[in-house]
Amino acid sequence: MNRSLRIVLAGALMAGAFLVYTTHRSSSTLTSSGPASWADKTNIAVTEAASPAPLDAEEQNTVLLYKKGLPSVVNITSTAVAFDFFYGPVPQEGQGSGFVIDKEGHILTNAHVIEKARRVEVTLSNRKKYPAEVIGVDQSHDIAVIKIKAPDLQPAVLGDSHGLQVGQKVYAIGNPFGLSGTMTRGIVSSIRQVQEPGGSYIDEAIQTDAAINPGNSGGPLLNSRGEVIGINTMILSNVGQSAGIGFAIPISAAKAVLNDLVQFGRVRRPALGIKPLPIGPELAEELGLSADYGVLIMQVVPGSAADHAGLKGGNERAYLGNTPIMTGGDLIVAIDGQEVSDLQDYAHAMNSHRAGDSVTVTVWRGKKKIEVKVTLEEARGGNVTRS
Repeated sequence: MNRSLRIVLAGALMAGAFLVYTTHRSSSTLTSSGPASWADKTNIAVTEAASPAPLDAEEQNTVLLYKKGLPSVVNITSTAVAFDFFYGPVPQEGQGSGFVIDKEGHILTNAHVIEKARRVEVTLSNRKKYPAEVIGVDQSHDIAVIKIKAPDLQPAVLGDSHGLQVGQKVYAIGNPFGLSGTMTRGIVSSIRQVQEPGGSYIDEAIQTDAAINPGNSGGPLLNSRGEVIGINTMILSNVGQSAGIGFAIPISAAKAVLNDLVQFGRVRRPALGIKPLPIGPELAEELGLSADYGVLIMQVVPGSAADHAGLKGGNERAYLGNTPIMTGGDLIVAIDGQEVSDLQDYAHAMNSHRAGDSVTVTVWRGKKKIEVKVTLEEARGGNVTRS
């Protein structure tokens, strides 16, 4: 055997010995302390539940509320046209929620969900889509009614928002994407007046910590019986997502204007036909008024409801700072027995009625307290009609 062959054989033997040694060592290491093989993984012992745990009473009620309420909740897609400097008119889509209120296909939602919409489409919980007609809009209360033609609709049950208690449970349902409904829960955190982004006020708005995220606007806020007590409308947030403070329009406010919206396409907001001035203790003392609160009638609009009823406006010019005012008119302190201490009370009293209602206005005329019957007229302007 020549020298070259011996060198090749020796190298082969050394390589084989090294391979056997390293393979044996690797296998030994994995077996004793290294990662488990795939076969070992199938033998890992885990603790499993014997059977699915039953839902407790509260969970069962929440599930039932969701199943009961979901068929009434719809997704609303609105298409508006915006003008782009480079491309000209371009379509823009918005998303929101709403809920069916009758078999005829009327749906309650927020006015801002369908604002400036050229086309509105509704997706039901069964994912069927229908074109919608805008029936009426009340911008000042952010309420709108739209209508679809669809079979076998399941209306929501409208409850009563009067007498809500801070601390009671509430549930918010929405259909933000038209695929499936969402539910969040919380409590009534407060009942108070809030100002909307447009500047108008919502009386007795329902504040809740139930998460109301974008796309859920217009959906129902339910009580523990599954009744609609509010329309989810806005959140208090700096980032556009729920921060634990949401607001809903009380359903009683919506029910009060439903007939007007369906019949006239707008709300016949009532008015006395006066120019009011809020009165506080300091101004009352300065003017020598008989009460230190209320709304002073500076002017009665000729031909208005107040004019026909005989309410008196001011007849003496004075100045409040640099602002001219008229004094000597009637001081309104109550409407239908409801105290009017400032302009918010006055607005609340008006919002509790419709044009054509007859109310009793309690006023101080000089040193004499009298009651005057007034048939409210329709407010001039301020309503937006969509068709």
